[in-house]
Amino acid sequence: MTDILNKRACGLLLHIISLPSHFGIGDFGKEAFKFVDFLKQSGQAYWQILPMTPVTASKYYSPYASPSAFAGNELFISPEILYEDNLLKKDILQTVRIQMQYKKENPHIGWIDYRKVKKNRKIILNNVFYNFTLIAAGALKDEFEEFILKNDKNWLDDFACFLAFKNYFYKKSKISSWRMWPEKIKKRDAYEVSLLKKELYESIQNEKILQFLFFRQWRHLKKYAGENKIKIIGDIPVYVDYESSDVWSNPEIFKLSRDGRPLYVSGVPPDYFSRTGQLWNNPVYDWQKLKKSGFEWWIKRIKHNLGLYDLARIDHFRGFIAYWEVPGGNKTAENGKWVRGYPRDFFNELSKKTKNLNIIAENLGVITPEVTAVMKDFNFPGIKVLQFAFGDDFPNSDYLPHKTEPHSVVYTGTHDNNTLLGWFEEDATKKEKKNLSEYIKKTINSDNVCDQVINLAMNSSANLIIIPVQDLLKLGSSARMNRPSTIRNNWKWQLTYGQLLELTLEIKKSLYKITEKACRTSGQLK
Repeated sequence: MTDILNKRACGLLLHIISLPSHFGIGDFGKEAFKFVDFLKQSGQAYWQILPMTPVTASKYYSPYASPSAFAGNELFISPEILYEDNLLKKDILQTVRIQMQYKKENPHIGWIDYRKVKKNRKIILNNVFYNFTLIAAGALKDEFEEFILKNDKNWLDDFACFLAFKNYFYKKSKISSWRMWPEKIKKRDAYEVSLLKKELYESIQNEKILQFLFFRQWRHLKKYAGENKIKIIGDIPVYVDYESSDVWSNPEIFKLSRDGRPLYVSGVPPDYFSRTGQLWNNPVYDWQKLKKSGFEWWIKRIKHNLGLYDLARIDHFRGFIAYWEVPGGNKTAENGKWVRGYPRDFFNELSKKTKNLNIIAENLGVITPEVTAVMKDFNFPGIKVLQFAFGDDFPNSDYLPHKTEPHSVVYTGTHDNNTLLGWFEEDATKKEKKNLSEYIKKTINSDNVCDQVINLAMNSSANLIIIPVQDLLKLGSSARMNRPSTIRNNWKWQLTYGQLLELTLEIKKSLYKITEKACRTSGQLK
């Protein structure tokens, strides 16, 4: 059961990709370690990130549409650490440095150019594979073999084969989906798969090397955070992408047709974010078959993530209780229906297999009494977003700071929301602005909205509050991370080095002060 939120604390939301970098995208290198230092020095106790699983161009680099529920994003591997480990030559390191990119319409907003990043990563990885083969001896070789032994049967071999097969069939026949692979490979005939694995041995091995390096670097960063008393909050999307090793290797736990097509796909009905609902198009789970297996796949997934993080936020938690099922092929999520799951059976079984269920339930949207009851019975804290507190239900909104329960997490906004400044200037109605001013008993404007709402969060009853770094920097909508139900220009915002300097030199002291005043520091970090 979750017992980690037992005292007042504060943390920041910043995804790995948003760290500044000389290589085009944030990674596990020195800037990540500097950010841990900043968290400690500003009195913070938590660093929340988004899913660290791989991303693809075909899914617009969304971390919520990954080819694996277990693998790591190779873009997070730090080239500088590879150089320190003698896996990357100095001339290659200099060649792949990328000048900071900015958003066209706003030259002050860092913006990831994935095409440049991907192009340069190919150069890096070709060099790394060669050098790894040469120097993989002694301690490094032992580490690699231990990693293979621990993960190969659980997920690693399936993932490495899936990517290698996918690249092979695309180059050979321009086949982009595993559903179009030769029948025996698609259905994982043991003999045919073994033959193809032999043919693609080097490609498969290279994928395993990447995963080894990813988890090795993450382990070192996570250890450093722990030594500095910073806990990491990770993120687990409920669904997996259809084009994933998980669906290919576990088709029986999804609702698929005989030829592998999704019979039903995921989404949510019309809500705050979209009038036609959100059509996510992930295949939905066959919870009856999962239950018969003792929820084996899901338990393995949760345990894997709780091994990576101190806490894990489960996105769209209500999907365990009941999920919105839309017939495959629909263009919107409007024609779906609610289908019940087996939440108590699942979490009871998970409790038996996992020592500490340090889980935060994302419970936004329309939440039923049963969702609330499951959260209460298993002691899962929910979340409250202050941007939702001042609408038509004011002053009775459950999102108001004084109405939050101690065992909960308050956000000024999430990765799916506009920034605070963007919300105030572009999204908030006149009524919401009036209600906010009335609640604070002060006229709120663009100049003070971030400070005032952050103060509201700090002084709320919730034991944990999370602030997106964009709100600390008072950035507008140009720095927004994601717009739900859209596919372009998401997952690209990146801190500039100037903004990092502003955080570490100017904001650090003021953040510590308000954190201390709200009794959210342990008092040792000045």
